Amino acid sequence: MKLAVIDTGAGNLASVTRAFRRAAAEAGVAAEIAVTTAPEAVLAADRIVLPGQGAFAASRRGLDALPGMEDALREAVERRARPFLGICVGMQLMAERGLEHGSYPGLGWIAGEIAPMDPRGEDDAPLPLPQMGWNGLDLTAPHPIVAGLEHGEHVYFVHSYALRGGQPAELIASARYGGAVAAVVGRDNLAGTQFHVEKSGPVGLRMLRNFLGWKP
Repeated sequence: MKLAVIDTGAGNLASVTRAFRRAAAEAGVAAEIAVTTAPEAVLAADRIVLPGQGAFAASRRGLDALPGMEDALREAVERRARPFLGICVGMQLMAERGLEHGSYPGLGWIAGEIAPMDPRGEDDAPLPLPQMGWNGLDLTAPHPIVAGLEHGEHVYFVHSYALRGGQPAELIASARYGGAVAAVVGRDNLAGTQFHVEKSGPVGLRMLRNFLGWKP
């Protein structure tokens, strides 16, 4: 299995690669995991991962700076239906647009936009941003990417922007932080996690194993 991890200059690449290597070993999967900026490597891959951290704008600019990469992504993911996983800002890039530091187009693979959060506690006082730390998942729909997970299992978030206006049919799991926050989204051969799945301990590793074995 060839797995391409796209380097836009704004991803936690070392942690993602280590986590996938461990997940592959645990699953008994012979995986060639390569961090790449080359469109041809994405076209040759069996599975594609787009990590991201920091701001939507920086990740969008990083993707735009790789000649031919978006075309390769669209060919591999849209037309060849290769399994795709977006992580944190990589998941946000799946949306129609992002509103962090301006308005920037996303890939348009899921409905909605990435907008600033305004979380409030029970007393209507603002909650701290970014949401940073462990939070439980509320599983809203069955999906192979969350197979074997239980309601309330914790994963690691760091973000101040979140999906707004998404479609319920594309929501796989949410978390509570002053209201419901989209945590896992997907459809067809697409999946994305708002949290850092590579930093989410045994739960994250289970999801990565699920991704490696997923056959959309």
